[in-house]
Amino acid sequence: MPEQVHHRFSEEAPNATTTEASEPKSFPAGLKETSICGKKRKRGRGRLSAMNDHGPAPEALPERHTEDAIHRRADRDEASRAGDRVLISSSKAQASHKQPLHTNTTKRPGAVRPRMSHQSANGPGPSNDSHVKMQARALLNVRRTLPIWSHREEIRQGLRDKDVMLLVGETGSGKSTQVPQFLIDEQWCKPQRITLTDGAKCEKPATVGGCIAITQPRRVAAISLARRVAEEMGTPLGSSSPASKVGYSVRFDNSTSPSIRIKFLTEGMLLQELLRDPWLRQYSAVIVDEVHERGVNVDLVMGFLRNMVSGEKEGRGGIPMRVVVMSATADMQGIAKFFEDGHRSPTIGEQNGAISTDEESEWSGISSSDEEERGPVVNGKGHLHSQMKHKYNPAKREASNLHSEDTLPNDELVGFRRSLNVPVEQMSPHLAICYIEGRQYEVKILYSAEPVQDFVDAALRTIFQIHYQEPMPGDLLVFLTGQEVVESLEKLVKEYALGMGPELPKLLVLPLFAALPQAAQQRVFQPAPPKTRKVILATNIAETSVTVSGVRFVIDCGKAKAKQFRTRLGLESLLVKPISKSAAIQRKGRAGREAPGKCYRLYTEQEYLTLQEANTPEILRCDLSQSILTMKARGVHNIMDFPFLDRPPREALEKALMQLYRLKALSESGDISAIGLEIAKLPLSAPLGRVLLAAAEPEMDCLLEVIDIISCLSVENIFVNLHSEEKREEAEMARRELLRREGDHLTLLATVQAYASEKADRKAWAERHYVSHRAMQAVMDVRKQLQAQSHHLRLPPATSVPASDGIPAERAVCVLKCFLQGFATNTARLFPDGSYRTIVGNQTVAIHPSSVLFGKKVEAIMYNEFVFTNRSYARGVSAVQMDWIGELLAG
Repeated sequence: MPEQVHHRFSEEAPNATTTEASEPKSFPAGLKETSICGKKRKRGRGRLSAMNDHGPAPEALPERHTEDAIHRRADRDEASRAGDRVLISSSKAQASHKQPLHTNTTKRPGAVRPRMSHQSANGPGPSNDSHVKMQARALLNVRRTLPIWSHREEIRQGLRDKDVMLLVGETGSGKSTQVPQFLIDEQWCKPQRITLTDGAKCEKPATVGGCIAITQPRRVAAISLARRVAEEMGTPLGSSSPASKVGYSVRFDNSTSPSIRIKFLTEGMLLQELLRDPWLRQYSAVIVDEVHERGVNVDLVMGFLRNMVSGEKEGRGGIPMRVVVMSATADMQGIAKFFEDGHRSPTIGEQNGAISTDEESEWSGISSSDEEERGPVVNGKGHLHSQMKHKYNPAKREASNLHSEDTLPNDELVGFRRSLNVPVEQMSPHLAICYIEGRQYEVKILYSAEPVQDFVDAALRTIFQIHYQEPMPGDLLVFLTGQEVVESLEKLVKEYALGMGPELPKLLVLPLFAALPQAAQQRVFQPAPPKTRKVILATNIAETSVTVSGVRFVIDCGKAKAKQFRTRLGLESLLVKPISKSAAIQRKGRAGREAPGKCYRLYTEQEYLTLQEANTPEILRCDLSQSILTMKARGVHNIMDFPFLDRPPREALEKALMQLYRLKALSESGDISAIGLEIAKLPLSAPLGRVLLAAAEPEMDCLLEVIDIISCLSVENIFVNLHSEEKREEAEMARRELLRREGDHLTLLATVQAYASEKADRKAWAERHYVSHRAMQAVMDVRKQLQAQSHHLRLPPATSVPASDGIPAERAVCVLKCFLQGFATNTARLFPDGSYRTIVGNQTVAIHPSSVLFGKKVEAIMYNEFVFTNRSYARGVSAVQMDWIGELLAG
């Protein structure tokens, strides 16, 4: 197979132009010249201070992946099958729409994963059959260059023989898009008719299988991958056509069709489907991608799937569920042991870590033994049983280090790779394991010479350093911590870009974070205009599964927001913490997907060496009330019987159970209540779900108002962040008509109502009131979805009140009492010394400066979240009365 030619960047190129030789360009006004790595650039005044020196890391040339001659005939067969599949899909689409369909994707020379289509989520538009076939065959030729292509028969055979496969696919291997396509034509993946017998011994026919589910940790990855696979298969996407074969399902957005064969969805949506169908009869296989992120939902999904593959399968008529667990950096040894343990018959007195000799609480199902609090740990040193046809050669891999990493690689990952060379007699009867080397182009790592105090300032300077010194093409991807930081840096980059000379390429600054509307998220995948460099400012949602064409440079701040639950105090906060080595490697890999690139790490090499190897599982550091509610709603009565990858501490489980009991989601016997079942059906956290159900009660009658407030809480901040005192004063004057003395919740409600009632120009209204128009678009989308969800659950509609009339005092009291139903433990009372102390835990807490109540003294406060910066702050604060709190806590 001929190798593709890749453009290499020249370190000596002094200017960001499309030609290698040109005259030096002028710098923006307000920038002064400074030396960076032996080159000259400008230094900004104010926020732009002296740039830290960076030192390049050693380089390594990428090893080209070649196919054996034995696979070439299979390639032709695959091409023929793909062409037939496209024709079948196209003919079905014609039958439905009387028009053929096409994709809008072209092959991008030199790219491992070609540029995504940038059409709407509704999929391909009308064209002719020949064009559909031509596009599919062109994409097939590109797919055949992916490293995973030569392993397709190995993957298929592994799942013919075993029900579970662990697939270690390095960055760039193509696992996320190709594995479902390899499996979709397998015989075991066809729909099968069965007969089920219910409790009354009545037989009824049912269909099992026919579809493959692929879970992703984030919605932007699920949508982007679904669009990409639809293009490769030559089929419409999702709900755009009844003939579509590929769809997706994410929170507040379900795009599927009756003939769907491949569905990308978030882990939370798969848990929602488990609530409706505990046996997932729609699916023949579930592929769990990016398992290394270890979010709480992926741990729950893994536990339910282990029970499904190791049990009797009576709910599926004896038809097994295939499970594929994929990652590039996860501890697969522990995951292999986890699935192996599911097939072992429990001994007398032992059931998944629970020991019968210990005294157990009948209500909670938690053992009183402290020795079993953690249970089986994912990185335990148990013996690895594996089965693998393609042997991994550590020496060969070491000689061709594709990462160009100048520090030690992930020891756990290396240890797993070496353990794959096991004797035949030790192969597992239950697991298939496959290792796929990736196609990662060389990425040069540049560390900061000194510790960085302000990573926003450092990122700003590094962006302009790259833009002035590196040639085109080459877009930038900047990893930041959250929405507020992204929007702050976006404003600064745009401000300084105005001072650039006209002869320089323009900068197109695009944000990417979870709360961004889908249409705005998809803008990052669109090609930049001519002579324009994209600068993508993203949170960690761009770490995995999302490939943005054109990115050659990554700036890694080295930090991310992480949930941290203080069990003894019952407080959950969102903290900015250093990332793990695994996350740093993933971020670096974004620069080497299509061509050689550079990764600028805004921390020192010594700081990198001190990072922990992998992410701490979220289930060990978050509030478990939502997780336990999920398990209870899906039939897990004794939570100690549930197979956790990492068993949470007993104290955290007890706190979560008590929290659910206070929310009336659990009965006195510990079983899930009718209220709990309703909360579990909502795409909200347990406290917010309880708030919404309370608002639907006849005596409250404020459902629409509560939906408006919850919609605002779904985004990080609807108000524009301002840095100067003058601007803050102007904003306070402009927002005066929106502010409510009762606090932040009713202020959010007034803002949504005023924005929704604006009929002329909502964007201009938002600018006048220093409100983020982009955030409000997301709020309106969530608002619409929650209203539809409430109608689906048959919640009684509230009596509407005209927004022009304001919020009546009686209705405002009802709204606050509803929020207390979900946040009674998030309350604090005023003490004589002027401080607030939490009612549960007696911890001192201050009102956040961004709150309407900042600097004011009220009898008691209720808050949505507890944050730590230089001190403990309560955010999302409203004034409440002590007797309201007393009634709830006493009840």
